[in-house]
Amino acid sequence: MSDFRNAAFGAAHDHNFLGAGHEKNERKTWAVIVLCSAMMLVEIVGGSMFGSLALVADGLHMSTHAGAMLIAALAYTYARKHAGDSRFVFGTGKLGDLAGFTSAIALAMIAMLIGYEAVSRFLSPVPIHFGEAIPIAIVGLLVNLASVWLLSGGDHGHSHGHAHSHGHHDHAHDEEGQKIFAASGVFSVSIFETDVPPVFRITPLTGSSRLDASTVAVTTVRPDGTQQVFAMANRGGYLESKEDIPEPHAFTAIVRMPDGDYTVEFEEHAHPDHAHEAATRDHNIRSAYIHVMADAAVSVLAIIGLVLARAFGWLWMDPLAGVIGALVIANWSYGLMRDTGAILLDMSLDQRMTENVRHAIEDRGDKVVDLHVWRVGPGHMSAVVSVATGETQRDSRFYHAVLGRFKGLSHVTVEVQPLQAGA
Repeated sequence: MSDFRNAAFGAAHDHNFLGAGHEKNERKTWAVIVLCSAMMLVEIVGGSMFGSLALVADGLHMSTHAGAMLIAALAYTYARKHAGDSRFVFGTGKLGDLAGFTSAIALAMIAMLIGYEAVSRFLSPVPIHFGEAIPIAIVGLLVNLASVWLLSGGDHGHSHGHAHSHGHHDHAHDEEGQKIFAASGVFSVSIFETDVPPVFRITPLTGSSRLDASTVAVTTVRPDGTQQVFAMANRGGYLESKEDIPEPHAFTAIVRMPDGDYTVEFEEHAHPDHAHEAATRDHNIRSAYIHVMADAAVSVLAIIGLVLARAFGWLWMDPLAGVIGALVIANWSYGLMRDTGAILLDMSLDQRMTENVRHAIEDRGDKVVDLHVWRVGPGHMSAVVSVATGETQRDSRFYHAVLGRFKGLSHVTVEVQPLQAGA
């Protein structure tokens, strides 16, 4: 009889998978809406009073900008207010991705409209009122820069969270690790940590290098004389320690190789914060940021095109700037649509996390029958795993404890079934 149990890591079983900066980003987005709405009213009222059609047109354009921000702001507010709603099976963490996908579609439409207008002006040039157009473009740029400043500091595609490696993140090019020149070849010994506690990795640096995990071990000797032995497991191309390395990482490591022992030194040092973008990125604040960046880029290109057209009579510079702006916005839209669409379709975004979960279970002699890992919110991953084991004392609680070591794995469902004879 299988043991099927569901539990979330933490003090309570909840489904609150909102990003760490959710409320902060919500406040920023509403602030940008207030700024854009105020500018919109000033331009529309001022244009109407002074008979400036260009000013009214820019005010209406600003209203579309505020509308795009409103999508992000409402998504933040709704997700926060309904985070504990049981109707959302895996919480409201993906609502920001849905809002980001919607914004990406809106950006794509804006790019097409700009491109269409630019091509039309290439074919049928229209008179440009430089005296009004240039100041309006400058004011629009200043508003966009203020919006960028208000939204700055969020997760727009930069890495956040904690994950580091004393060697190189890619085990195939582990150039920062300590090198060992053994009789069987040259090897790199490093401490690796990406989404999991640190482990030793021994990577061959020469094509002919081969190691048997059973003949290799690492012993750490700390300044107080404390020693710890780490057994190794073969990961296909490199060896990795089965046990985690406790902090701090300041010790002498004695690496037992088939032809003898080798000593390497590791010193503790500050590590930059990195995390897998696919797991931690807040696509809602990213979409808002892309909107204001796109508007700022268009304003810069418009100013350049208008100044050159006025100075040298190059009227074609204005529509050319529009074409370039449309291409830039389309590219940003595609990237946002691709990333948010992958999350909405539950694509497996972090293969390393998936493989680490598999190894954590199978290194203990069990077999992973089925495994799915996907994102349920910024910085929150969920896993469903079916395990076949011959150990009768191992139930789902045992595997929850095993997987509790993984950072960002916020929700886990485990099914345990007996291992069939001969499997």
